[in-house]
Amino acid sequence: MTGKQGSILKAIGPGILYAATAVGASHLVQSTRAGANYGLALVFLILITYIAKYPAFRFGAQYACITGNSLLHGYRNQGKWAVAIYIVIALGTMFAALPAVTLITAGLAKVAFGLQMGTLGISIIILATCTLILIAGGYHLLERLVKALMVVLAIATLVATALVIPKIDWAVSATIMPRGMVSTDVFFIVALLGMMPSSVDISVWHSLWSVAKAQDSGYRPTLSESLLDFHIGYVGAFVLAMCFVLLGTGVMHNSGIQFESGAAGFAAQLIDLYKQSLGEWSGALIGIVAVAVMFSTVLAGLDGYPRAAVALLKIYTGQESPSDALKTASVNKTVYRSTLIILVVGSILILYLFVTSLKLVIDIASTILFLFAPIIAWLNHRVMTSSQFPSISRPGRGLLALSVVGVIWMTAFSAYFLYLKFYA
Repeated sequence: MTGKQGSILKAIGPGILYAATAVGASHLVQSTRAGANYGLALVFLILITYIAKYPAFRFGAQYACITGNSLLHGYRNQGKWAVAIYIVIALGTMFAALPAVTLITAGLAKVAFGLQMGTLGISIIILATCTLILIAGGYHLLERLVKALMVVLAIATLVATALVIPKIDWAVSATIMPRGMVSTDVFFIVALLGMMPSSVDISVWHSLWSVAKAQDSGYRPTLSESLLDFHIGYVGAFVLAMCFVLLGTGVMHNSGIQFESGAAGFAAQLIDLYKQSLGEWSGALIGIVAVAVMFSTVLAGLDGYPRAAVALLKIYTGQESPSDALKTASVNKTVYRSTLIILVVGSILILYLFVTSLKLVIDIASTILFLFAPIIAWLNHRVMTSSQFPSISRPGRGLLALSVVGVIWMTAFSAYFLYLKFYA
């Protein structure tokens, strides 16, 4: 292995973790539902969403590489008001997004392993297991688990998609936009795009993981290496999103089959997508792989919020002197674990209240994330164009222009949704 190849491999990691957070509710559930209900009609909107959100996500990786700090430090340079906005958004989403992906994972585990336990009980076991892994292994173990699981799911999904493509009725499915759209269609589209490819606040997590990766490996990657890692995750998430739309289209579109609202029922239908494409033999394998990948999504989600809490503590208290390094590490560990426990307990409570309706939990979570997306995208744009950020490293005019367009597009779509919700 050459020195250049070795340095690139040292940089790969945060982008894969990002992909793991994306291939959760947005892909396994929402993309598949989009294909089943609308065929290929929403592909164009998904593509636009990826393009519109691209600068906001890229800025997380770029800022961490250039400054060695997370986006939260960039928010702090804008003023404590910017950090306060992020905290409000985090508090508004943390008990919506994590329960959604946990519920999917539990439903898949129930079907894949033939478990008799209720979905709530399985969810609690999943959350407890993830908590123990994060406390014991930290970033090092998190990254290695997710890398292996994502490779397996990607290969299985690509093979299944290749086999299902011949079954698609292109004359019926390949419409540009759904015909006769009503408000419920718009609400679903908002839910779909809200988590596509993931919520924009994950750009903060990406920057935090980039900082943790550099500390874990002892190697600070170049900008080109960091962006390569980011693009592997971002483009890979888009390819998988298209795969799940095609799977839903090829197997369920115009079939008269409706997705189950319960987690276990939906999981059985999802696994059946693969079985119909690859054969009956694939059911057990795909079930295990899907559980494993969703498990990695829960892991990444559980790590993101506590890691942000530690960064926020540093921002509001100031950096400790070198002589207090051990004390600082102890405080950070306490904050991380305390936030982790609060997140787990809150998620269990939400699951207890909404465990019977998978679609309701996911739609609520993704709608909240969609409405907050333009705010985070705007903050990221401000950070990258501020006087505190090195002018020589600022994004080019084309990327900044796309960033502005993305913020406007997300804001306009959110405003249209709110109009339909409360006035139409």
